[in-house]
Amino acid sequence: QVQLEESGGGLVQTGGSLRLSCAASGRTFGIITAGWFRQSPGKEREFVAGFTWGTTSTYYSDSVKGRFTISGDSAKNTLYLQMNSLKPEDTAVYFCAASSVLRGLSQSRSSRSYEYWGQGTQVTVSS
Repeated sequence: QVQLEESGGGLVQTGGSLRLSCAASGRTFGIITAGWFRQSPGKEREFVAGFTWGTTSTYYSDSVKGRFTISGDSAKNTLYLQMNSLKPEDTAVYFCAASSVLRGLSQSRSSRSYEYWGQGTQVTVSS
């Protein structure tokens, strides 16, 4: 089993920045694919960014491309999401997710591709 715990959420003004962290524990050696998703009230959980451990492969939703950066530190078993130029529409609960299966690009964008999830951290962007 793998446990994921997010941190770093909070309240920020439009145009501000936040860095989310996701610390993994347990059987982390099997993790290959990781990603960030977000969910706003009344909306479905949506893909934000994805990452394949051990490679430089990163991918983003169109809504965050150029503003958000996903990265990982294998020594710390931690996944990050640097969020810049935040907008009110970025307000949501952000979740990190992980999978022990190597996913293709399209599969990595689906929440059903991930076996492990964190509890989420709230990000609120004020206008």
